[in-house]
Amino acid sequence: CAMSFAAAAARSLALAALLVLSPAGATRQTRRPNVVLILTDDQDVCLGGMTPLKKTNALIAQMGVTFLNAYVPSALCCPSRASILTGKYPHNHHVVNNTLEGNCSSKLWQKIQEPYTFPALLKAMCGYQTFFAGKYLNEYGAEDAGGVGHVPPGWSFWYALEKNSKYYNYTLSVNGKARKHGENYSVDYLTDVLANMSLDFLEYKSNFEPFFMMISTPAPHSPWTAAPQYTNRFQNVSAPRNSNFNIHGKNKHWLIRKAKTPMTNSSIQFLDNAYRKRWQTLLSVDDLIEKLVKKLELNGELDNTYIFYTSDNGFHTGQFSLPIDKRQLYEFDIKVPLLVRGPGIKPNQTNRMLVANIDLGPTILDIAGYDLNKTQMDGMSLLPLLRGDKNVTWRSDFLVEYQGEGYNGSDPTCPGLGPGVTHCFPDCVCEDSYNNTYACVRTLSTSWDLQYCEFDDREVFVEVYNLTADPHQINNIAKTIDQEILEKMNYRLMMLQSCSGATCRTPGVFDPG
Repeated sequence: CAMSFAAAAARSLALAALLVLSPAGATRQTRRPNVVLILTDDQDVCLGGMTPLKKTNALIAQMGVTFLNAYVPSALCCPSRASILTGKYPHNHHVVNNTLEGNCSSKLWQKIQEPYTFPALLKAMCGYQTFFAGKYLNEYGAEDAGGVGHVPPGWSFWYALEKNSKYYNYTLSVNGKARKHGENYSVDYLTDVLANMSLDFLEYKSNFEPFFMMISTPAPHSPWTAAPQYTNRFQNVSAPRNSNFNIHGKNKHWLIRKAKTPMTNSSIQFLDNAYRKRWQTLLSVDDLIEKLVKKLELNGELDNTYIFYTSDNGFHTGQFSLPIDKRQLYEFDIKVPLLVRGPGIKPNQTNRMLVANIDLGPTILDIAGYDLNKTQMDGMSLLPLLRGDKNVTWRSDFLVEYQGEGYNGSDPTCPGLGPGVTHCFPDCVCEDSYNNTYACVRTLSTSWDLQYCEFDDREVFVEVYNLTADPHQINNIAKTIDQEILEKMNYRLMMLQSCSGATCRTPGVFDPG
């Protein structure tokens, strides 16, 4: 792949003389900042997901800001990734689950949303060279949607994984051409391949334009295949036994109530093993971060580069007796790590503002100098928070929404449960169903830390949590909370479910005044 970078570099050198004479050819010091976005897959923050990443902590968190309240509007890969790319809530980008039918990398997505993603704007309107490597959307490469020959608008260099996360035996779209990889660690282990491609890009790219890189790792998604040097790490680690571990989810939606409690020993062994392996896979991500930062420093570009580190959703391991997955409305599934370093960001900061992944696109466009009023994005630029501006007016709530997946037929592992459930474990604990469809207002203000959720099912089931008193969301207070608050939250939820652009940023129920 170095050849393609080298060829591009040669072309850019031919333009060098012209660029130097023009404003766009300004020196590195006055040029727009570069941006790197590292996106992991299924990495939680509530259950210790950042613990193994010692280098990432030192090189990004300690050199910048950690957002302590960063969330995703949908706790599932494809809807969440679509929200990052578009800056929109799922009801506005219409990607509702991980299937082509759910609009994941579908022809409709390609036609309606892809031309207006923030990378497309960066390249077309802001003069950035753009680089993508890794997992894009779960159905990317599907034959019914153009196969790996489809390269979305906005990418100068495109190295995208066909379909879902793998570590070996996968196919990459290399600028629209299929390249198959096997199972030889030294040349095929995907996290390392992404690191090497990223270093090649930094070596051979044009030095006359700012750049944006998005590196999307398979880790720590299943099948949790660690690099050989890390397979013996964390042997004494097990999933956290916090207060919502292996308990019955009483007063919760039927899907949660149905989980077998206590879990079988085999389920607990399985989730502990998964937890360890997830950590092992993240050690290669830690290595990737170290190589990337060193290369940026060697190039003299680190001081003019923003680095964002986040995940597409959280994860659970045994909470409310659900063995492993995401997709639920609780903190462990919707809360994610978000670390940022870059120009003007003071080191070792924490920020408690309520931020969401719909804010990443607006933030990166703002860094590039693009007028956000020209976009249809629902999110807000984090740049004032990154700079530490005083008296910033910020949101106090945001929307969480998910449309459940379920088969018409019964799940083969659990035929006794009937139709409509999916992602079932051998002991018939199912992680999803077609009516696991919900919407929530997650509120965080000076006086309230609250989550209000409604299910679209026959019960019109409601869950409400006061996270100040009950951080692990054990007690559903829907039947005891003040009726006036319930009505206000219900109204706010309806408003957010139909919001678009600026109307998604109106003051919440508990905003001052």
